[in-house]
Amino acid sequence: QVRLVESGGGFVQAGESLKLSCAASGINFKLHTMNWYRQIPGSQRELVATITGSGMKNYADSLKDRFTISRDNVWSRVYLQIYNLKPEDTGVYYCKTNWKGGDYWGQGTRVTVSS
Repeated sequence: QVRLVESGGGFVQAGESLKLSCAASGINFKLHTMNWYRQIPGSQRELVATITGSGMKNYADSLKDRFTISRDNVWSRVYLQIYNLKPEDTGVYYCKTNWKGGDYWGQGTRVTVSS
């Protein structure tokens, strides 16, 4: 059974940083591309960053300057470091993977940025 559990969100001031974590189980983690998405209030869920099993990274063009995705294949975790948080980053952040043709999502971790 695939399970993704995000953590690390919280309430922060603008300009601060956060590191989100997603713990994966039920998959051969090192073989899986992992993704971070976010859903800002009033908007559709959007892709933030992707990292392949071998560590190749891609970012949404508008976010690449402040977001860093990484992974630990030993501990089956994927991370999203967010720098210089802005109020418009407020939302729920999700990790996602694909397994046997199906998408699997975590429950999300909420980030609230105060100006």
